[in-house]
Amino acid sequence: MVTGLWRVGLFSILFTLAGCADRPIGNLVEVGARDPDASNVDILVATTRAPENDPAGVMFSGERARGLRFADIVVSIPPDSNRKIGEIQWPASVPGDPSKDFVTTRAQVVDLPEARADFDKRLDKSATHDVLLFVHGYNTRFEEAVYRFAQIAHDSRADVVPVLFTWPSRGKALSYFYDRESANYSRDALETVLQAMADDKHVGKISVLAHSLGNYVAVEALRQMAIRNRGLSPKIKDVMLASPDIDFDVFRREMAEIEKDGKAPPFTLFVSQDDKALGLSQLIAGDEPRLGAVNPVEQPYRGILEQANVHVVDLTQVASDDPANHGKFATTDVVRSIGARLASGQQLNDGKTSIGERFGQIAVGTATVAAKATSLDFGASEPPPATQ
Repeated sequence: MVTGLWRVGLFSILFTLAGCADRPIGNLVEVGARDPDASNVDILVATTRAPENDPAGVMFSGERARGLRFADIVVSIPPDSNRKIGEIQWPASVPGDPSKDFVTTRAQVVDLPEARADFDKRLDKSATHDVLLFVHGYNTRFEEAVYRFAQIAHDSRADVVPVLFTWPSRGKALSYFYDRESANYSRDALETVLQAMADDKHVGKISVLAHSLGNYVAVEALRQMAIRNRGLSPKIKDVMLASPDIDFDVFRREMAEIEKDGKAPPFTLFVSQDDKALGLSQLIAGDEPRLGAVNPVEQPYRGILEQANVHVVDLTQVASDDPANHGKFATTDVVRSIGARLASGQQLNDGKTSIGERFGQIAVGTATVAAKATSLDFGASEPPPATQ
C-alpha cells in the first residue's frame, strides 16, 4: 500500500508526467501556409490505434484497432534559427505559424498497397535506402508521437526514411496499466512491420529506436521474429533502447532468445538513474528494477549486459529540460550524435569510437568502461545538413 510520503511522491511524479500545460489536441489539421526556410519531415505511419475523426486533426485515438492502419504525414519544422534542438514548438492554437511552430502540411490515411508503394518510392529517392523505425512510449497521444518523431528525425539529420510505429497509448498519466496491455497487444503487429521491411528488396539498413514502454513492444517483436526465423534479418543493424521501461529480468530472458542463434544486431542502451518516470514504474512494479534506470557499473547488471553484448550509454549526468528526465535522448544533443553515427553508416556499437565515449559516459559491452562526465564531448564531425 502506498502511504504517507510515498503517496505524496507518487502524485508528484504523476503531476510531472502529466505536464503542467495543456496537452496538444487536433494538431494534425493540414495547413496551407509555408515557410521557405522550414524543413519538412515526411513520415510513414503504421499503427494499431483505432481511427478518430472528432475532433478534426486527431486521426487516431488511444483505443485499440483490429489490425494495422497506415498514414502519410508531413510535419513542417520551423527554421533552426527559430527553435532549439530537442524542442517541439506546439502551436498556441491550430493551425499555427510555420515560421515558429511545428505544423502539419499533409495528413492522409492510406491503405496497405498505397503504404507499400509510397514506402518504396521514398526508399528509391534516398541515397542510403536506410530506414529509421521509431516506437514511442507511455502516456503519448497520436499527434504527440508524430511530432516527437518528426523532431527526432530532423534533429538527428540522418539520411533515413522515417517510419513511425504507434501503439494505443491513451496519453493519460493514470492509464499506465492500459498502456502496458496495449503494448503487449501490439507486439505482433510490429513484428509484421519489421518482417515486411526486412523482406523488401528496396530496404538497405534498418535501425530501430524505441522509447520508454515502447521498448517492451520493440524487444518482444524482435524476440518473436528471432524465434520464428531462427535469428534476426541481417538488415537490422542497430537497436537503440532509450529509457526502456522493461523489467530487467524480463529483458535478460528476451535477449537470450534473440541471441540464441548468434544473429543478434548490436544493442545500445541509454540509461539514467534520475529518471522519475522509471522510478514510478519501479514503485508500482513491486520495486523490481527497470532496465533504463540501472547503474551499469554495478553487479549483477554489468556482468549481464556485458555477456549480452549490450552497449550502455549512461546519461545520468547529462542535463535536460525534461522535468521527468525521461526523454534525455531526444531533448539533448544526444539525438544529433546518434544521427551523425547513422548518417556515416556506422553502427552505434561497432568496437570503434562509441557514442558513449563521445559523451564521456559509461560504455559497457564491447567498449571499455570509462568514468562519468558532466559535460558533452563530441569529438565527431558535424552531421550533414538537414534535407528539406
